[in-house]
Amino acid sequence: MTDTLPRSQVRAAAAGVAVTFGLNGVAVATWFARVPAARDALGLTSGELGLLLLAMSLGACLAMITAGEATHRLGPRRTVCVSAVVVGIGLSLAGAGIGALPSVPLTAAGIFVLGYGSGLCDVAMNVEAAEVERALGRTVMSRFHAMWSLGTVAAAGLASLAAWVVLPVTAHLAGVAAVAAGGTLVAARTFRFGGEASHGRGSGVMAAWREPRTLLIGLLVLVLAFTEGTANDWVAVAFVDGYRFDAAEGALVFGVFVTTMTFGRIAGTIALDRWGRVRVLITTMLLAAAGVAVAVFGGSPVVAVAGVALWGLGTALGFPVGMSAAADDPGRAAARVSVVAVIGYTAFLAGPPLVGLLGDRVGVLRALLVVPLLLLPALALVPSLRGPGRSAES
Repeated sequence: MTDTLPRSQVRAAAAGVAVTFGLNGVAVATWFARVPAARDALGLTSGELGLLLLAMSLGACLAMITAGEATHRLGPRRTVCVSAVVVGIGLSLAGAGIGALPSVPLTAAGIFVLGYGSGLCDVAMNVEAAEVERALGRTVMSRFHAMWSLGTVAAAGLASLAAWVVLPVTAHLAGVAAVAAGGTLVAARTFRFGGEASHGRGSGVMAAWREPRTLLIGLLVLVLAFTEGTANDWVAVAFVDGYRFDAAEGALVFGVFVTTMTFGRIAGTIALDRWGRVRVLITTMLLAAAGVAVAVFGGSPVVAVAGVALWGLGTALGFPVGMSAAADDPGRAAARVSVVAVIGYTAFLAGPPLVGLLGDRVGVLRALLVVPLLLLPALALVPSLRGPGRSAES
């Protein structure tokens, strides 16, 4: 099918996938940007807030388990449409639970639904993105993930504006829910790839769990997701504690990480097309490990921030390349992407408490060294990205 479609339709599908990634990032980041407001409105302690946030992670993990089957049965376009509605409902419920009808259970239910919808969308849009990449004949997956990152940046800016004009949280989240859901439904109309809906045979998800290559890619994505997630959760705190930055300066350090990671995802496609997955991933993983070491041992705040920039650049390509590799075979893409996503997203459940426990003992800044300790052994997993029929360089 990818060979017979006009080039204009391929480009339209690419644009639709990019918009879908961006709006998914907007929806998820809008909730995270209003977490402080939720904590204050619901009167939660730090521990209670942690338990509340777990609801979203549980919803996302449940989605990863079921998304392969859903994408196989419905096709990526219909699955993304369903997920858009689910995301909109979840974000609206969360907004109501914070403002209009203050309730911890209602808020937890809302973010659980939001997590499920976002996770469902994640698998389906990655399956479509892999087929668009194949149809275009060049590496573009990381640019789709860059759109997700840009969506989170946009959501953070909008949340700051909403807080500044004292827009009620309920109205803010409901408005974003309507825009994100509606925009995704429109964007999904351009989807043309990723396999058709299938009702006559199994999705192959259980079989994918028994495939050594799929499991190895999943483990690699887990380590790379942990590398990214640790920065998201802890880099600002680490610089506040370790380098005596104030809260605003710590937020700027996080901004450095996100900016260089987004740049790496946009520019990294050139490197992937020229040198292949294996060489590029080995190089970027080493860059990320070196960046963390510089951030911890840099001594000077300027040098340490430069280390964070290297960390972001080195982290940029891991998750998108892993998803692209999982989808090498169009007929098995949904099942394999689902399995890799389940394994990879485990990092977002286990990562925050692991670094936190280490931070209690050695300080948060030194606890960041767990990242290179995991990255360096994971280099042995990179050859699994080659896939059937690819050269040693790919």
